[in-house]
Amino acid sequence: MSTPANPSNSKPAGDDRNLVTVDEKYAALTFEDRAQRFWQNNQTWILAACVAVIIGFVGKGGWDYLARQRELDVEHAYAAAATPEQLKAFAAAHEGHSLAGLAQLRIADDACTAGKYAEALAAYEKALPALAGSPFAARAQLGRAMAKVLSGRTAEGTGELKQLSGDANQLAAIRAEATYNLASLAAEAGNTADVQKYTDQLMQIDPSSPWAQRGMMLRASAIAAPAAAKPAAAASAPATPAKTDDTSGSAPIRLPGK
Repeated sequence: MSTPANPSNSKPAGDDRNLVTVDEKYAALTFEDRAQRFWQNNQTWILAACVAVIIGFVGKGGWDYLARQRELDVEHAYAAAATPEQLKAFAAAHEGHSLAGLAQLRIADDACTAGKYAEALAAYEKALPALAGSPFAARAQLGRAMAKVLSGRTAEGTGELKQLSGDANQLAAIRAEATYNLASLAAEAGNTADVQKYTDQLMQIDPSSPWAQRGMMLRASAIAAPAAAKPAAAASAPATPAKTDDTSGSAPIRLPGK
């Protein structure tokens, strides 16, 4: 009897008998059933994640609330500071805060008005870091420049005024005030050419500004002053004696009616 040929190992096309069968029970589950099964298997991690999210929201909200309350306390304390002593105490207690910078600015302005230029200059210097990035920073720079001029550091203060005047990024009001102060300093020095130059700049910066109007009045006064000084100087000069043939050195005799 002949040995039968080895059967072929190849599977007929379409024979899926060796594939893993699908869990028919799982496939028949509804969405609600699957969700319930997922919850049962992962409820611990889901709860932990939810608690973490809730704690995060509550913590952020609480922190924001406390920060806002602290800010309100600072604002109330600033509003209550009326005297220079109170402003100094507030600025020392809240150093670095923008309102502390405003307090220093008020202290500096009061000192400058009182003629205490060294004290004003120190307060302007303290105000600048706290006011950096705000419009009040330029105001403090302007005050510092004038405090330097008034305390005798004229060249340094004038240089800062020129910088503010020529800075196109600054507020027009700051530039106009700085330019007017330059014109005023030029008028005090009797420099009519600079008075005209700075008043021309004022008209370019903001012709409707009160500083421009004051500058034009200053310009008119500066131009009129030299013209008025010439006749006065001529009137006060001694008269030149008339020449005469008399060599005796005596003044000529003027008869009545001659």
